[in-house]
Amino acid sequence: MGKKEIAEQLHIKHHLFINYIDSLNEKDFVETPNQKWSAGQQMDHIYRVVKPLVQALQLPHFVLKLLFGKANRASKTYEDLVNKYLQKLENGGTATGRFVPKEISINQKESLIKKLQQVVEKLISQVNKLSEKDLDNLIMPHPLLGKITLREMMYFTIYHVEHHQEITKRNLNAS
Repeated sequence: MGKKEIAEQLHIKHHLFINYIDSLNEKDFVETPNQKWSAGQQMDHIYRVVKPLVQALQLPHFVLKLLFGKANRASKTYEDLVNKYLQKLENGGTATGRFVPKEISINQKESLIKKLQQVVEKLISQVNKLSEKDLDNLIMPHPLLGKITLREMMYFTIYHVEHHQEITKRNLNAS
């Protein structure tokens, strides 16, 4: 997947997620079915994942290289990256630390939607500034996947929001 398609998929997948969460009534937005995250918490989690990614991409490239090094292998395909992530989840991987959402009330819905929309637009803007070479040469750490290329991080970000939309739907259907 090239840079242009990555930017498009980031926009499409996040837009679908935001629209889905926005369509939920108050009960479905705040309900925590079977002690799982509420839809609002799912959205907060996505925001908590995308925001530091944007912050890292705003750093000069030489700083990213100093902090994390550079790639010593080719980027995985989208499918291979998703499979690796799913394997990590199957082996017990979960969100930790700053990526775990707080309790979210219905009063936070509108502002959280706006914050997520804004941070996703910033992410897309940052992706558009990268070259194809940057996507494959620059790396950063992922809490479950280790050091991955920026291309792989964008693949993860595309899949991750879709994954959490499906989890939210499944949780609400089970309640």
